[in-house]
Amino acid sequence: MTTFKRKVFYLGGFDPRGVRFYYNLAKEQLGRYADKTGEIVTVSRRRKASAIRSDWTIRNDTTDATTDYSFLRWEDIVQQAWIRNPVQLGLRAARVYRDHFRLFDFATVKKIATGPLVTMLYPPILSVLLPLLLALPVFLVALIWLPWWLALVIGLVLGAAGSIPLLNGIRAPWLLRFFVFNGEFGDGEGSPALQARLDAFVDEIVKDLHGDYDEVLLVSHSNGSILAMLLMARLLARHDGTLPANFVLVTYGHCIPLVACRRDATRFHERLRYLSAQDFRWIDIGSPPDGAAFFGANPLLLVGPSPRPRIELLSPRFHRFYEPETYHKGWRNKYEIHFDYLRVGDRVSPLDLPSLTASSRGIEASVVAFRTIA
Repeated sequence: MTTFKRKVFYLGGFDPRGVRFYYNLAKEQLGRYADKTGEIVTVSRRRKASAIRSDWTIRNDTTDATTDYSFLRWEDIVQQAWIRNPVQLGLRAARVYRDHFRLFDFATVKKIATGPLVTMLYPPILSVLLPLLLALPVFLVALIWLPWWLALVIGLVLGAAGSIPLLNGIRAPWLLRFFVFNGEFGDGEGSPALQARLDAFVDEIVKDLHGDYDEVLLVSHSNGSILAMLLMARLLARHDGTLPANFVLVTYGHCIPLVACRRDATRFHERLRYLSAQDFRWIDIGSPPDGAAFFGANPLLLVGPSPRPRIELLSPRFHRFYEPETYHKGWRNKYEIHFDYLRVGDRVSPLDLPSLTASSRGIEASVVAFRTIA
């Protein structure tokens, strides 16, 4: 009999790369975990459990621990929402940001965290200013020989072309798509296709929720945390507000206020109010330098003063687990910081995702171990 057995349901962010990318990332990072701990860790082949779920097994022979890992798939919905035409992206982003200035509670977000507010605003600003700044010297030089209108056209075309690699380097197009997707969430439930997928995810979780496991974790990352609120409300309602005692919600780099702070997200607010009245364990891990995450922010406080869920807000303290030369710093690495939750650093953290899935410690023991690390 296995000494420790866990079940993990993973709900990822707004990423078109899907299960193949995350399976390969998991194998790579669990290999790093094994190298650094000296433990024997193996990952099974990926198998199709259903049309919307892929499974694999993580086995730690050294500590006799097994994790049954289920990747909940919604990359097809992301791919459909992934705007490829830059003109269409610009027009959709303009509409979303116009609505944001009318409907978004910027004052509350600023009180919660300024980093995500900067991350929200810099992609559209730089997407306009950077091409213009690059176009200006071209326009001035071309103006010496050409009519002003032709010099302007050439300047704008070359400025736009020259800005593309720079904007891609700071992930501005990705962020614009991310903000457009969440800005078009409507009343906070998302598209009918997304709602149907969340209903189907509940069906998948229910299959294993009461299995022979020491713990069951619902782990979400980034945009997946917004979906996790909708999923948790459905799951709790299905079970009359009571989940198994070994169930824990884990969020990495949550960005829930992006929808929660929209005044028109009425159904999302209803979901949060329902969650606020329930009793369940929730561990949130968010890094202060992560500009896409609301570090230390309990999103349930946005809808009421005394939420019941037993939430613990932790920083992963990446600076303690990476050497200075490999620690992700600066604007160009903001994207990498947002994915460091899913990686093993230069020093193993009890709370990175590979450690949570490979060790024989339960998540509560992992939190205790994390707190003892100086």
